[in-house]
Amino acid sequence: MYNIFKFEFKTLLKSVLIWVVSASLLIFLLMAFYPTFGKDMDLLNKMMENYPEEMLKAFGMSNTMSLGTVSGFLVFAFSYVQLCLAIQSANYGFGILSIEEREFTADFLMSKPVSRSQIFFGKLLASLLGLLITLIATMVSTYFALEVFKGQGSYNFESLLWLTIGMALFQWFYLVIGLFVSVLLKKIRNVLTFALGLSIGTYIINALRAVLDGEVLGYFSPFYYFDLNTIVQKQTFNFGLLTASVIMIVLAFIGAYYLYTHRDIPSL
Repeated sequence: MYNIFKFEFKTLLKSVLIWVVSASLLIFLLMAFYPTFGKDMDLLNKMMENYPEEMLKAFGMSNTMSLGTVSGFLVFAFSYVQLCLAIQSANYGFGILSIEEREFTADFLMSKPVSRSQIFFGKLLASLLGLLITLIATMVSTYFALEVFKGQGSYNFESLLWLTIGMALFQWFYLVIGLFVSVLLKKIRNVLTFALGLSIGTYIINALRAVLDGEVLGYFSPFYYFDLNTIVQKQTFNFGLLTASVIMIVLAFIGAYYLYTHRDIPSL
């Protein structure tokens, strides 16, 4: 299993570095706008009051959350980073197992003295390590971006710790959903299409949930389970939704493992 893990991680390393650089640059670029917003907080608050509440909610904001505060602007800026983390996680989930069947190397791999369980866990651990590196680098970049651009503003450091925990679970959610769907379908020809469809689709569902004020829609989107406003500004989770997300992660993981270890693997 170690050799599979090592090989898979080396394969993912370039992708991980690209995501690290992209997410880090994105949070720095977005937080660089904060000093401009923070200077005219009163004017900004009055301007936001003129926008429909539904439109603000679609972007993860509300009339009660000011972009003039460090925490409020962080919620706005990190929502785009959160989408990037979702795309990366879903991309790994859809790709790590399906690549063998897509490139017709599954029968070769199965001929080696390794079990399907070893293959499954070796690939999974490589993906989890890649996501963990991305998350840690992103959160370190977020911390430095806050320190550089906060000016006279302040924020609670604990909110970054809560955000790190929440985003780790958020990544695992998309990873195991991608894994489950990839073994459920016969073949995935274009991994990126599936990853973008899942992540952007669920992002839009959560935006519609906010606009329509329909809580039922939120249950179909991980963005709802890990609401940035709750995590950053309140330094807590909605523990009912958190429990539900953990249960779904476990069920998807068990389903993916069972299907992979029992499915017929196509050969040349």
